[in-house]
Amino acid sequence: MSLIKKQNPKPPNKQKSRFSKINAWLHLWLGLASGIIVFIMGITGCLLVFEQEIKTLTAPYLNVEAQSPDKLLPPSQIYAAVHKALPNKEIHGVWYNGLDKSIKVDIESDSLIYVNPYNGKITGMVHHEDFFHFMDEGHRNLWLDREIGSQITAWATFIFFFLLISGLILWFPKKWNKTTKNASFKIKWDAKFKRLNYDLHNVMGFYTLILAMLIAFTGMLMSFHWLRESTYWISGGWADEKDKKEQVVSIKDTLSKPQLEKLAAADFIWKKVRREIAKENKEAVIIHFPDDPKEDFYACTDMNKGVWRDLYFDSKSLELLSKSQNYINDERFSKWLMRSNYSLHIGAIGGLPTKIIYFTASLICASLPITGFYIWWGRKKKQKTRV
Repeated sequence: MSLIKKQNPKPPNKQKSRFSKINAWLHLWLGLASGIIVFIMGITGCLLVFEQEIKTLTAPYLNVEAQSPDKLLPPSQIYAAVHKALPNKEIHGVWYNGLDKSIKVDIESDSLIYVNPYNGKITGMVHHEDFFHFMDEGHRNLWLDREIGSQITAWATFIFFFLLISGLILWFPKKWNKTTKNASFKIKWDAKFKRLNYDLHNVMGFYTLILAMLIAFTGMLMSFHWLRESTYWISGGWADEKDKKEQVVSIKDTLSKPQLEKLAAADFIWKKVRREIAKENKEAVIIHFPDDPKEDFYACTDMNKGVWRDLYFDSKSLELLSKSQNYINDERFSKWLMRSNYSLHIGAIGGLPTKIIYFTASLICASLPITGFYIWWGRKKKQKTRV
């Protein structure tokens, strides 16, 4: 009787559904097709997360001894000092970065100029194509021409976002018991390399799923205009546009004061932004000198944790124009989301703790194509051995 039982074949397993087969097939081949691009973007993203922190530690020309705010030189004096040192260079703007940081001067050159904000002396002249610029070009364009490379990285990010969803479907256990829970949520560190590699792909991919999807989605928002517009509309942006149309803004038609000289106007705006407008990081202000006297003055303030605030001033009256942005915490959710997108993408939204989390998640994202490729290669090799 026992012999008969042994000879009876095992009941056949239930065949996978067509959806499961298609999902697995797409996950495999789309993953293989986009793997090298996702790996490059993940590794470069890891390094770019701590760009500012690394530069602060390794570039002494970025740091100065902090003094009181009233000792900061205004834009006109910084302009004059740089113009005296580099008379043949056209100066476009000055970037104040805080009391303990040097000023970056935007000039028409391949070099970046840094100036002490208290005495106007040049602290450093470096080529803008440094290590992090190289990493940024790889992250954005794969070191290719911008028009071509940006499209490749954009669609690779789109595919990666889909792979995260399809991977979740593949990961989801058919039955929830102790064995499947251990296999789905725990890494068997003492297992053979093949099993360990599978766990690193399967389990680590699950734990970073939400953050990886956020990184991918915010990256797509920067790449696809249609997605950005759709997200803005879905998040309530249509209400913002309605309010904008109904808003009545009065601008003076006649001006009593004559047009101010460019540098004097820049000093006036710089002081006004710091004393009356800025709410966060008040000593970090960007002032742009307009090339045409008719152009509006541009200033940037409230630069904190990857978020900033664009301001525009009338070139004649120096009045703050209505197209200027509000303080980020006063915005509706739709505009807050659009303006915080970059911060959400790089992990600066919560300061150093979120940057550490993003670094780890980006590193895991970079590893997924490698572990996934090894899973496929191992199965392919096993099939050849059987044949």
